[in-house]
Amino acid sequence: MFLPQILRATRSHFPTLRKFSVRSASSVTNIPYVEANIKKDQELSKTISNEITKITTLSNGVRVTSENTPGHFSAVGVYIDVGSRYETPQTLGLSHMLDRLAFKSTKTHSIEQINSILESLGGNIMCASSREAVMYQSAIFSQDLSKVIALFSDVIRNPCITLKEVEEQKQTTLYEIQEIWQKPEMILPELLHTVAFKNNTLGNPMLCPEDRLMMMTPQLIKEYISTWYRPERMVLAVAGAQHEEIVELAMKHFGDIPRSPELNAHTILPFTTPKQIQTKSSLYKTITTAASSLFNANSSSIFTANQKAHYTGGSLFLDQSIPHTHVYVAFEGLSIHDPDIYGLAILQMLLGGGGSFSAGGPGKGMYSRLFTNVLNQYNWMESCMCFNHCYTDSGLFGISASCRPEYNHHILDVIAQQLNSVTRFDHGGVTQSELLRAKNQLKSSLLMNLESRMVQLEDLGRQVQVHGYKISAEEMCKKIDKVTLEDLVRIASKVIGGQIRNEGNGTGEVTIVAQGELNGLKDMQTVCEQYGLALLNQFDNTLKIIL
Repeated sequence: MFLPQILRATRSHFPTLRKFSVRSASSVTNIPYVEANIKKDQELSKTISNEITKITTLSNGVRVTSENTPGHFSAVGVYIDVGSRYETPQTLGLSHMLDRLAFKSTKTHSIEQINSILESLGGNIMCASSREAVMYQSAIFSQDLSKVIALFSDVIRNPCITLKEVEEQKQTTLYEIQEIWQKPEMILPELLHTVAFKNNTLGNPMLCPEDRLMMMTPQLIKEYISTWYRPERMVLAVAGAQHEEIVELAMKHFGDIPRSPELNAHTILPFTTPKQIQTKSSLYKTITTAASSLFNANSSSIFTANQKAHYTGGSLFLDQSIPHTHVYVAFEGLSIHDPDIYGLAILQMLLGGGGSFSAGGPGKGMYSRLFTNVLNQYNWMESCMCFNHCYTDSGLFGISASCRPEYNHHILDVIAQQLNSVTRFDHGGVTQSELLRAKNQLKSSLLMNLESRMVQLEDLGRQVQVHGYKISAEEMCKKIDKVTLEDLVRIASKVIGGQIRNEGNGTGEVTIVAQGELNGLKDMQTVCEQYGLALLNQFDNTLKIIL
């Protein structure tokens, strides 16, 4: 499940800046195995099949999945299990650089030839990196299927990564970082992760830190590719094509990648902790510079690919003269494998929210709690929205809000009241009619999003990458319908009360990030105690920076 509003585990916060566009004219958990009857140049592994979704694993570990749904065009994607959560201090920012360097020169094609191929294909071709995946995706005419798979194979397996290309992308990336730092709605979710997962995995920045840009070399990037671009970490997904045809193309273009010495094994990546350098604060400081000045913690000497995300909680206050005060309050959420994830997705939909200038009517979220109880009640509230980030072993759930500085003393109380209200049945608690409305909105969002070929593709590829199988929309809707009012209140109480116990053994503390003129902002510890929320250990994880 990786659809919007449900389990979009690793969607980038910066889609408009991470895309390369070219101008253009039901399965269930227990799926039976069917022995593959295809033997070409290499022997295939087993094939998982049902009426719509088919999955074949090549002998070297590459997984090939397809859904032959009707349509005028096809969608193709290669999903690689690599991202910022796997980076170490030596490799911070490399995932970001990889997506910037996609579709450059290869050992078989110059950059001019690559651009010519892209133009001839038309359609929409992009590469994006996130915390848990690097995704190469395209929507093209069906007759160009073999061409785009050959192109993806070439840019993934044979990139030149020249010094000129790296230097050019350093400048582009620096501009991108500076632009994002000027937009609180884009940078604060990143800082929220940095604070919530201090010095580990999901706390690593998706943006390449400025102080790391100068250290990027072609050799370092090539070593990173050779370490992580392994066949067992790859999924080739296609929507709108025959599975047998896709398997043949996968064998041709990906089947000869050498199998790793131990299939599914992860290399231990040793590193030495770099010295922390204190620099003058500025708006454009990188996320890791902020984090290093925020926390002077000792990092482990070894990071492994299977390290579990450890939620720490904490707080970060960026005191800065800007028009509005922006506040994010978060708690450790659920992993995508947790059966209660459907209930948490319903809770997010039920709380909903948006901006003060949001337009719409019935069916567009205007009856959600944060609209009716916050935006419609407090004219000084500029925005108030519930968020839910889900990952393979943890998550973040909470509310973000913004207001004019003169109302700072109210904003934390309003957020805490709304969070507290969904943990009970009476005195403004959740009602059966609200639950039913949120379920229907979630199911309609799920089904309407699947009308998009690209959403269908990413959902297929990421599900197979993480779960090893595909959960159909029909099965998701059934799980949504099974959530009761008691389930919803129980899940809300666990998350907001800091009682979530994922594999990383998180602290259960609240996470808060605020930016703006912060005079008058209440003490979060006092607010948590007043409304029965997860507490904050202010002595260990709090920092205030004046910009």
